Amino acid sequence: MHQASIIVTDQLRIALAQLNPKVGDLAGNLALARQALADAVAAKADILLLSELFLTGYFPDDLLHKPQFVSDAIAAAKTLAAETRGTDVVLLLPTIWQDKTGLHNSVVVAEKGEITALRHKRELPNSDVFYEKRYFEAGPLPLPVKIKGVPVGIPICEDIWHPWVCEHLIREGAELLLCPNGSPYWTNKQHIRKDLVREHVLTHGVPLLYLNQVGGQDELVYDGASFGLEPGDRLVVQGKSFEPDFIVSDWQRGEEHWTCASGQVTELTSVEEAPWRACVLGLRDYVHKNGFSHVVLGLSGGIDSAVVAAMAADAFGPDKVHAIMLPYRYTSEASLRDARDCAERLGVRYDVVAIDDPVDGALAELKPIFGDRPVDTAEENIQSRMRGTILMAVSNKLGSMLMTTGNKSEMGVGYATIYGDMNGGFNPLKDMFKMQVYALADWRNKNMPADCLGREGMVIPQAIIDKAPSAELRPDQTDQDSLPPYPVLDDILLCLVEEEMALADIVARGHDPATVKRIERLLNIAEYKRRQAAPGPKITPKAFGLGRKYPITNGYKDPTIG
Repeated sequence: MHQASIIVTDQLRIALAQLNPKVGDLAGNLALARQALADAVAAKADILLLSELFLTGYFPDDLLHKPQFVSDAIAAAKTLAAETRGTDVVLLLPTIWQDKTGLHNSVVVAEKGEITALRHKRELPNSDVFYEKRYFEAGPLPLPVKIKGVPVGIPICEDIWHPWVCEHLIREGAELLLCPNGSPYWTNKQHIRKDLVREHVLTHGVPLLYLNQVGGQDELVYDGASFGLEPGDRLVVQGKSFEPDFIVSDWQRGEEHWTCASGQVTELTSVEEAPWRACVLGLRDYVHKNGFSHVVLGLSGGIDSAVVAAMAADAFGPDKVHAIMLPYRYTSEASLRDARDCAERLGVRYDVVAIDDPVDGALAELKPIFGDRPVDTAEENIQSRMRGTILMAVSNKLGSMLMTTGNKSEMGVGYATIYGDMNGGFNPLKDMFKMQVYALADWRNKNMPADCLGREGMVIPQAIIDKAPSAELRPDQTDQDSLPPYPVLDDILLCLVEEEMALADIVARGHDPATVKRIERLLNIAEYKRRQAAPGPKITPKAFGLGRKYPITNGYKDPTIG
């Protein structure tokens, strides 16, 4: 470890690199960091900060149990640290680091080609999303790092959610706080973060710059929206939402604290637009980071597949989206018309593959086994499974990723066919209740989201939004034959899933006791299906899978209603 020469300054130019790393891609992430360093040099920045665990990507999970990965990551960090030689930039590089106490979530401080300091994360999260205690040793309470003679505190993500870390840094003389983060999006998360930072700035009287990464990683979406606050509740820096950004701000020492002399403030994405942008970014990165360039989906003429098709067109451009209608004898003329209309409005490829012959053939072959038993969902589900088989065949042959389209309401009560319409590699609607899907469709028809590649205007036909939802597996079927109206179902599921409310409390909201009890039962017995469902972007705190983990074999019954 080398100590850089101390030159006290009253001015600092700070660059925040809000970038989109890929977990495990050490070479690719190193290239992104190298370009950020070049950009910082060109901007004449004094400090360059990257986001949490930037070199490894956040979060690497059990890659951290692979010794070769750990050694390769540390070697990459040393390589980039050496490249600060010949520059005036102090690099704050979040990555993993290993010492005699174990493996750490760390920040490497590098200057003039040398590593001058290391800081380890003190507070390790142990939540349903990040379980860092499985991998890392907690560091000691950190001390400030002298940068150009200025004591700078570097709390790492979770550290600022525990007051004593920042209190300790301030007590030890920190004049600025620079915080690298890997903070995933969910509804209103941007405002939750800002309220937290505002409290630190108010309490300690020092500015805090909060850098977040951007991009999709499996089921998580990082929204960027990095920002800086200074005393007086002044928002002086704010980066783009859901897009990479390179944010440069100038700071000068004042009589009481450092103040921002210049900095960009980009307006946050609205709460109405944010879920659409999150789903599109999660879909785009999942597909691209896993080596695919185009997608395929079944377009039924219903709201869910129409919204997913629109998200795909926004994510990849219409020429990368292939929609297939798979009609059977129960498919209505309205659905055929609406599916074609939707595809034409979106500008995507549209094909029709009828499933009458293969479904009827399967039913004929099964007749000796089924015998004279009454027709029920077993026969109906053959339609869905035939559609899934054909769509997977197209995916295999053409090399496109199959998207599945079930929403959170349907997945909550198991209103989906395993190995049928659940087939697919990714589901953009996985964490979105049915009424939210309708709201997003209406919003998208009236707005053109930023950073999206689809067409403007009413891309989802109004007829699809207006008609009663139906799986069309039997004559004149609607979803409400089997389920309560979606506003009722969504509220009950919200209470059960998001709020973990007792049944009696849900009934007290005005719901029918028998309906509440039935929905709870459907929720519980569908857990095995959800375990086998495709991943999708987490946009609420209680997403199925990554956010809500219930046992499949579960004997508990809520006793609060009879």
